[in-house]
Amino acid sequence: MLELLDPNTLVILGMVAFAAGFIDAVAGGGGMLMVPALLSIGLPPHIALGTNKLSATFASSTAAFTYYRKKLFSPSFWIHAFIATFIGAILGTLVVDYISTEWLEKALPLVVLATAAYTIWHRQPKTENHNLPKDELHLKEKQWGQGLTLGFYDGVAGPGTGAFWTVSSMSMYKMNILLSSGLAKAMNFVSNITSLVTFIILGHVNWALGLTMGVCLMVGAYIGAHSAIKFGAKFIRPVFVTVVVVLSVKLAIDAWL
Repeated sequence: MLELLDPNTLVILGMVAFAAGFIDAVAGGGGMLMVPALLSIGLPPHIALGTNKLSATFASSTAAFTYYRKKLFSPSFWIHAFIATFIGAILGTLVVDYISTEWLEKALPLVVLATAAYTIWHRQPKTENHNLPKDELHLKEKQWGQGLTLGFYDGVAGPGTGAFWTVSSMSMYKMNILLSSGLAKAMNFVSNITSLVTFIILGHVNWALGLTMGVCLMVGAYIGAHSAIKFGAKFIRPVFVTVVVVLSVKLAIDAWL
């Protein structure tokens, strides 16, 4: 496929990948740029999804490692979320061909829009406070419920997974948006690479195209993650809200019109 694409198309795909990586590192939702771009060049839907997972794994790994280096993500604290997300992503990817997603497509815009509304009106913790939630009695149960649900969703569909991780983490653990974004990127990486392995086994990946766009995604993710960390909530919140509103509108148009 890659050798059949003209240079202009490759440049455009590279620019789309860079933008998607930047957006995904800051707010999530970069896949809403990638999947349509891959479909537009004639890839079958299942190949487009698998190739997007390959590219997205580059971006999510870069963003997750950046947050980890800045001490905004603690792997040992979220071990149960890791395991639950891994299991959920496997289940979601395996059953994607066996369930009807029509109801999900129609409901998703409303869920994403509610995410934007919550972020706008919910009072955020102070950005200076980078404390993890208390290791309370139900913390393990929360991690398992969140990981299984969002891991499964990422395996089945995927759009907005990072945004859902961010807003649910702010609500469930009372963390600020920067810590929540760090958790979102790490868990997004877990579900991405888990789904990717499953897609590889099924033979649904265009390696040349996925690796090429993956490099551009990595650059965008690196710049996006550093921008989010440097400028904090004042930068993340407007980008996050803009992304989820645009995401909800696009999903609504695709599902209802």
